[in-house]
Amino acid sequence: MKLSISENKKTQIFEDLRVANQNFNAIYRGDREDRQPIHTVYGGADLFKFDTAKTLGKIALKSFLQYAPNCIEFGKAFQLNGYDQFPSDENEIEALIKTLNASSKEDLKTHFAGFSHRIYHKVIDKLQHEGVEDFRIDFEDGFGNRTDQEEDETAVFAAEQVAKGMTENSLSPFIGIRIKPFTEELKERGLRTLDLFLTALLKASGGKLPENFVVMLPKVTIPAQIVALVSFFEVFEHDFNLEHGALKMEMMVETTQSIMDHNGTNPLFRFILASKGRCIATHFGTYDYTASNNITAKYQEMDHDVCDYAHYTTKVALAHTGIWLSDGATNTMPIGPHRGDLSPDQKEENKMVVHRAWLKGYGHIRHSLYKGLYQGWDLNPAQLPMRYTAVYAFFLESYDDAVIRLKTFIEKAAQATLIGDTFDDAATGQGLLNYFLKALNSGAITIDEVLATGLTLDEIRTRSFAKIIKDRRANSQ
Repeated sequence: MKLSISENKKTQIFEDLRVANQNFNAIYRGDREDRQPIHTVYGGADLFKFDTAKTLGKIALKSFLQYAPNCIEFGKAFQLNGYDQFPSDENEIEALIKTLNASSKEDLKTHFAGFSHRIYHKVIDKLQHEGVEDFRIDFEDGFGNRTDQEEDETAVFAAEQVAKGMTENSLSPFIGIRIKPFTEELKERGLRTLDLFLTALLKASGGKLPENFVVMLPKVTIPAQIVALVSFFEVFEHDFNLEHGALKMEMMVETTQSIMDHNGTNPLFRFILASKGRCIATHFGTYDYTASNNITAKYQEMDHDVCDYAHYTTKVALAHTGIWLSDGATNTMPIGPHRGDLSPDQKEENKMVVHRAWLKGYGHIRHSLYKGLYQGWDLNPAQLPMRYTAVYAFFLESYDDAVIRLKTFIEKAAQATLIGDTFDDAATGQGLLNYFLKALNSGAITIDEVLATGLTLDEIRTRSFAKIIKDRRANSQ
């Protein structure tokens, strides 16, 4: 058939479109393939030592086993699989043994175990081998306002401890520092700490940075603050012969101005552009942000509506740019009120307080995961068990269904498929693939459990359902 548009006209118009498409793809390059930590522990710089990550893991494990000595107590604490209904009265237990035809109390516990048993042992294993994934040596809120001499000394000491941790292989897989903000009041102090820390670190380490090292800039309100930090990075890299771009940064989203500026627009992508490719993540500051919205202390919680608004706005502003998003922290600590030689009543009260705090934090983390925020803060090692429990439960409870649905999708080459009462389409296929990518990243599932879908490792690494289907169709022709 004869076409009306000439080859010359088509080439000219499509050339302009090609450039525009390439510019778009350069901005929205998709999710990064490297590992994203599922949490960041913020700890005061004055308390940091080379083995802090391992120490925190041990403390977390001890607390976990104290208040969840078995999967029954664990399941009851987090209300997994109806464990909140498991009886404590011996007569009720005996009656339930007869009803379920169990041979003993232990047999009854096994009957109830299943899902909780699996998560319980995953949490124990995680705390034993990698209790802390990411640690931020905090010179801001976690350190407070101290004398310049004290902060100077702490910056040098912390840097030397990081260098020792590099030698001893005792650092968390991801690590960094949070300096004070680049406001007019605090910019000098923020830079001085950064300068002292990096100078001491590079001197002690022979000019090397730890793997996955990052500098967190808090309370960002204008692009110029990021421009200034990046300019200082360039000076350091030049003076210490570091590779250009070696110093990376994160920024805190904790002011109303970082969600909507004076022009009535969201400035976050402009902040990212100002970093010249160095900003890899944003962390949400729950309590600063709610305070800036005039929320009273009682209601400054992670699941407040103002936080949800900020989260969704951030997700839309930075979607597909490769920037990691992290939610904030729960400030209710799972720590019992009683210390020392305790009476039975005091021990029970401690357990109730810890379990209540666990469940609250678990709910907050699940709320973050529901919104598609797969990373968050922890402020105390006692919070680590609820972090891993929430993440593992969130992913594992969907695993069996997700395997069936994605396997069916792959086998039928993305033709719309009706499974049960759920209608899947190609977009859902990508959502299912995203589930496996995030679950694998978190440690909730293994490679073998992903391969149960019928995917290959090479296909998983493409991170694109459309590409998987395209390649499979091409290979089948």
